[in-house]
Amino acid sequence: MSEPTGSSPVAAVAKVAKAAESASAGVSRAGLIGISVGVVAAGAAAGVAIERLTVGRTMRRRARQELDAAAPYGSLRGRPHTVTAPDGTQLYVELDGTGWPDPVQVHPEENRTGRGWFTRKRGEGQVDRTGLPGLLAGSGALVGAANRRSFGAVHQSRPPLTVIFCHGYCLAQDSWHFQRAALREGMRLVFWDQRSHGRSERSRSYLNGELASIDQLGGDLKAVIDAVAPEGPIVLVGHSMGGMTVMALADQHPELFGAGAAEGAGRVAAVALIGTLAGDWDSVTLGLPAAGAKLLRRLAPGVVRLLGRQVELVEATRRLGADLTSVLYRRFSFGTKDVDPAVVRFAEQLLDATPIDVVAEFYPAFSAHEKTAALATLRAVPTLVLAGTKDLLTPPEHSETIARELPDAELVLVQDAGHLVMLERPELVDQRLAALLRQAVEHVGAAPLPPAVRDLAGADGSPEA
Repeated sequence: MSEPTGSSPVAAVAKVAKAAESASAGVSRAGLIGISVGVVAAGAAAGVAIERLTVGRTMRRRARQELDAAAPYGSLRGRPHTVTAPDGTQLYVELDGTGWPDPVQVHPEENRTGRGWFTRKRGEGQVDRTGLPGLLAGSGALVGAANRRSFGAVHQSRPPLTVIFCHGYCLAQDSWHFQRAALREGMRLVFWDQRSHGRSERSRSYLNGELASIDQLGGDLKAVIDAVAPEGPIVLVGHSMGGMTVMALADQHPELFGAGAAEGAGRVAAVALIGTLAGDWDSVTLGLPAAGAKLLRRLAPGVVRLLGRQVELVEATRRLGADLTSVLYRRFSFGTKDVDPAVVRFAEQLLDATPIDVVAEFYPAFSAHEKTAALATLRAVPTLVLAGTKDLLTPPEHSETIARELPDAELVLVQDAGHLVMLERPELVDQRLAALLRQAVEHVGAAPLPPAVRDLAGADGSPEA
């Protein structure tokens, strides 16, 4: 077989592998995100990259532009808040749903003076509080709500549930787009961007030299709860790093989950852990053969640290590898090719929006994450454990391990779905979450669910093995 030309995707993969071996600083953002989130696996990507050769680059570029201009994903907005984390970092939070006692406004993209998080620069500290930048700010996409609309108040004799969504690594609150749309009617929903992600401020403690940790994220979640949902029953939904965040909270504040108290005595009424793990991150192979996984574990930490210090170079060159980036993002986000191209593009934009040094900031935290013992705290509440059977980043075996620690939890393995299962199979995820909310109401005696959510919970959506 002839040597691949320098401009081919195969050659690009070879260059990524070579750069990893020498810890070179010239790898694209896709290479680093690949190493850290699992988007690296250069050997596995090579075969996929060959397939991309059959489609012209101009056609692919035009398709991406058309999807950017038409896709509504990420356009749902709520009432903005900022919450101060224990170290002073400003966290961006939105309240959504029609169940809040005060009207929640959904603002269109008008009179906006700040810029969206897609253009947030490294080290910028302040959260834009002057408007609500949409997910695709600056890209020409349709991101604003068409009209300003007010959500009416809901008064209940029993306290209603508040559902708090925690997103994953290299994502943002908009990754819950489908769940946000499905559960808005009559519910109280909270969406927040993890520190250094999305519209939240860059971690102040990290900029001052302190390493990022999952425990710190658990403290951030507690700050969000105290600020926007200080009373009443809550349901915690976490994906990937967001699930780890929930585990950290359980470890730090078991009283919230009713540990050691009477059933239903804690504020947490239910938990959903989606595509996540409780520990043993270093055993994840990303679908690589044993030798490749061993090499990855040896090289990744050094490469991540090095590239995190070469922000300007990596950011300046990342678009040169857009085709390879797309291949890698899709492979490690979804389990099948049967996914709406607009959803695939949406996922690409979420991942691509994460600054390279933020990717490097959080990577070491996963090896240190070990919360298996903390899972015992969750035994006091209804728990949903859900994962895709083709998840390469947090393989389903890890969800099975979590379920073994929680014998009363519901384990749902979604056939042929990947890591971004909530985007790939939203109907099933929505239905299982609605069913969990029904359990939460029964568990703590909360106010009845609104009819739309009750109907969704009763829909046909049996778990897939």
